[in-house]
Amino acid sequence: MKRVRLSSKIRKACQGSSGGFTLIEVLIAMALIGIIAIAFLSALSTASMALITADERATAESLARSQMEYVKNQPYIDYSESGHDDYDPITPPEDYEIELLVDTVETGLQRITVIIKHDDEEVITLEGYKRAS
Repeated sequence: MKRVRLSSKIRKACQGSSGGFTLIEVLIAMALIGIIAIAFLSALSTASMALITADERATAESLARSQMEYVKNQPYIDYSESGHDDYDPITPPEDYEIELLVDTVETGLQRITVIIKHDDEEVITLEGYKRAS
């Protein structure tokens, strides 16, 4: 039987003296991957919260503009008279609340303030004016 001669590198690998990864190197690599994953998830969480806030503000602004236009299209109500009616609010989506304030600036001119709240926190305030026709 012919004997096969192995090179020194193969012989070292078979004998167990080859250079592999040490436990410390593996732990350092895992720690780096963990730090990168935490940073990525933190950035993802921050972006998600910013998106939720932007959506809330956009909804509130659209609701405020709709309410303002709705009031401007209603017949003029003279708030200086006693027993006057109030302008009707539109029906807001769930968790939103509309506060409508009317101040008479001068005869025939009213300042309309629309305040939109979401979860009892003020999100946006919109002011406009309405003239008597």
